[in-house]
Amino acid sequence: MGSTSNRGGGAAGEESGSDHDGGLRKPLLAVHTGSWYRMGSRQSSVAPGASSMAVLRESHVSAFLCTLIVALGPIQFGFTSGFSSPTQDAMVRDLKLSIPEFSAFGSLSNVGAMVGAIASGQMAEHIGRKGSLMIAAIPNIIGWLAISFAKDSSFLYMGRLLEGFGVGIISYTVPVYIAEISPQNMRGALGSVNQLSVTLGILLAYLLGMFVPWRLLAVMGALPCTVLIPGLFFIPESPRWLAKMNLMEDCETSLQVLRGFETDITTEVNDIKRAVTSARKRTTISFQELNQKKYRTPLILGIGLLVLQNLSGINGILFYASNIFKAAGVTNSDLATCSLGAIQVLATGVTTWLLDRAGRRILLIISTSGMTLCLLAVSIVFFLKDNVSHDSDTYYLLSMISLVALVAFVIAFSFGMGAIPWLMMSEILPVSIKSLGGSIATLAAWLTSFAITMTANLMLTWSVGGTFLSYMIVSAFTLVFVVLWVPETKGRTLEEIQWSFR
Repeated sequence: MGSTSNRGGGAAGEESGSDHDGGLRKPLLAVHTGSWYRMGSRQSSVAPGASSMAVLRESHVSAFLCTLIVALGPIQFGFTSGFSSPTQDAMVRDLKLSIPEFSAFGSLSNVGAMVGAIASGQMAEHIGRKGSLMIAAIPNIIGWLAISFAKDSSFLYMGRLLEGFGVGIISYTVPVYIAEISPQNMRGALGSVNQLSVTLGILLAYLLGMFVPWRLLAVMGALPCTVLIPGLFFIPESPRWLAKMNLMEDCETSLQVLRGFETDITTEVNDIKRAVTSARKRTTISFQELNQKKYRTPLILGIGLLVLQNLSGINGILFYASNIFKAAGVTNSDLATCSLGAIQVLATGVTTWLLDRAGRRILLIISTSGMTLCLLAVSIVFFLKDNVSHDSDTYYLLSMISLVALVAFVIAFSFGMGAIPWLMMSEILPVSIKSLGGSIATLAAWLTSFAITMTANLMLTWSVGGTFLSYMIVSAFTLVFVVLWVPETKGRTLEEIQWSFR
């Protein structure tokens, strides 16, 4: 099928593409859709008369391939999260770091990410989703190299801040980009690839950390973003961002490529035009206006899920998994940590398959219920172990129970709370507040991640049982939050979801 730039009515397209409001901001850097599909014919690869199933398959391929390319960013995110666990002993020994200094190193990526989060919304608004990811990749690469060549803590801290800055931008931009390019019936599955990639990055850090020196591991950490930069030249820009920038022809071209050339995109284009036209009536949104119900409710839900995700303690557990396993009495803590990462990848993969079948809400309820029970079990076990001889059979039994419960917690987290908060944030925020609201939500997520990462080692030193009990209370509150306030978004377009809050 040919170009759709004139389909759906030239008049409508001209009206939407006009600049009547006079306040429309043009992009500072027009990162257009010019990519692989501009090279040669735009004819469909589906033969004439092909079945509707063949057309459906083609409509999914482009969005899937684009998702795989931008998923290199979350892999980098996960590698950053997992780097501390297998390298702690060697880095402390080689650079003569104290435990507080290493805790600061682990936490500084969160500080950098907070700065990146503040910049991410406006950056994605002005230069596009692709342009933001290109910029985010550069400090990530520099940061990993600084860590690799560090002679003292100052270079470590600088490198960690730089890679954190890039991760802060990535953590906002990738979920938004995936949500904006995904077909309605695949948005959950493709959106959860973000978290699946994070867990894969964590696993790679754990696995490689068992076999290579920490300096070489840091160099390997730069590889995902090194590949991401050229990869971005081969994917289209978000059609919704292009429409908001008044680039309607590019918007339709991008959407046609993403949906397949045999797919009629008229309805989706018109929905995007209506949403964008409504957003253009106000080109800027103030903090005071965020208190309006149509903005307040989705913002509270987005921030709430992201904050509670981090307060569950998952980052502290993953950052210091080796130490936790040692406290549980495991002799080969590195192997146990690596196994934990593999289990997390598998559980998140199952969630990817379930999201568009079961829905977001039920998975969140199951996830938070399981997390609460597992954390309660772990906390009780560690309290009991304080009163049992290390040489007794009871101590060994309690150690096994704590390990099973800890693994079950990671599975429960991956089943819903791992992937869904970032996915829902990208789904529910209206286009008119996505830059400001998304920055606020991402900043809140990284602020709580910093707090958990900074305090986890200290809390575990104070009381392992007390630490897990604190995380359990948060998970129980999260369950209540989900049951009372979180809506279902499965099977609805982004425009339908956002209109429901009005």
